[in-house]
Order: sequence, then structure tokens, then C-alpha cells
Amino acid sequence: MPLARVHNFSISLDGFGTGEGLSREAPFGHAGERLHEWMFATRFWHEMTRQPGGTRGLDDAFARQHTPGIGAEIMGAGKFGYPGWHTDPEWKGWWGPNPPFHTPTFVLTHHPRPSIEMEGGTTFHFLDVSPAEALDAAREAAGGQDVRIGGGPTVVRDFLAARLIDHLHVTVTPILLGRGIRLWDALEGLEEDYEVEATSSPGGVTHLTLTRKGL
Repeated sequence: MPLARVHNFSISLDGFGTGEGLSREAPFGHAGERLHEWMFATRFWHEMTRQPGGTRGLDDAFARQHTPGIGAEIMGAGKFGYPGWHTDPEWKGWWGPNPPFHTPTFVLTHHPRPSIEMEGGTTFHFLDVSPAEALDAAREAAGGQDVRIGGGPTVVRDFLAARLIDHLHVTVTPILLGRGIRLWDALEGLEEDYEVEATSSPGGVTHLTLTRKGL
């Protein structure tokens, strides 16, 4: 069966996957872009954003695992837009007319709306369903490829709690946020079902990978 994967999900040392005070002007709240600076420095990110340069090495190698073999994505309402985006019928996400997903993308929200077809192969579908039901829909749309669980932290935590994620890549960044939305809450004993590896990077972050036992 195709895998459910998480890649390049960044958290702080105290476990927060986003800050407090999210808004249209501050998508990650008071965290700003600090959680993702390690990725912005990589050649992978520079290529995605059509910029020259970027670092090679361990961080770049992990970042590049984000895309190959993905046929659909699932994300939460908070990744798709700012608090209250559902009241704006013109809102089509943060990414402009050609979002970087290039696959069917399922947005979990309590405020479904008609699907939106974007440039580059991305179509946003809006669902008010359980994680298991969303994963079934995404797998059907993925054409035999894997499904990426894109975040935010609440969505990743819900899928982990249901043991629906097969491979999880989390990057621990050396900052303390103190407030926001934590990833690991209510996941006691998660390590019993996953093989856990930690790899320290010269860039100052630690890459954690959790792979479902038996895969």
C-alpha cells in the first residue's frame, strides 16, 4: 500500500510547530520564519524558488526527500490560510496561482467549499472528515503513489495519534518558542510503534525520522 509521509516538518526545541498569534500578516505567528531557516538555506529551496546558490550537504539531502513519489497531499485549514480565510471566497492559499504541490491536495476544514483547480496540476479539495477518511480519499487520488501529510502540527499530531503515518521527518531547530501549537502532546508511547533515528547537522538542526515498525 502507498505510504503516508511527512517531510521537512520543523519544530522548536520545546516542541512547537508554529508560534502564537497567527494572522494573514504572520502565517507562523511570533515564530516568524525561524523554524524554517535551515531549509531556506538549501539548494533544494533555492531551486524551488528559482534562486541561485544554496547549500548542499545533509540538510539539502533531507529536504529533497519532500517531493519524489508523492501523488497527493493532505493539509490542515491552518496551513491553507490565515484564521478566518473561509469567510473570503477569493482566498486560494498562500502560494499564488501555481502552488508548489502539483498534485490533488486535500484541505481538512470545518468549512468545506467547492474544489479549486490551480495552475501546475494542484487542485484543492476541501473536506470535513476524519483523518482516516481523508487518507482514503487522498490515496485514491494519488494513483498508486505516496500521500504527503503536509501539516500543520495539529494535523500531523492527529494522524500520528491514529497511527496513520508511515514515515515522519521532523527537523528540530535550536530555538525556544515558549508558546504556540506543540507537535508531541498526547502522543505518549509513540516510539513503541516506530523506529526512531536522530541525525545532527552541521547547520545546527537535528533531523528526526520515525518509520513505522515492520515496513
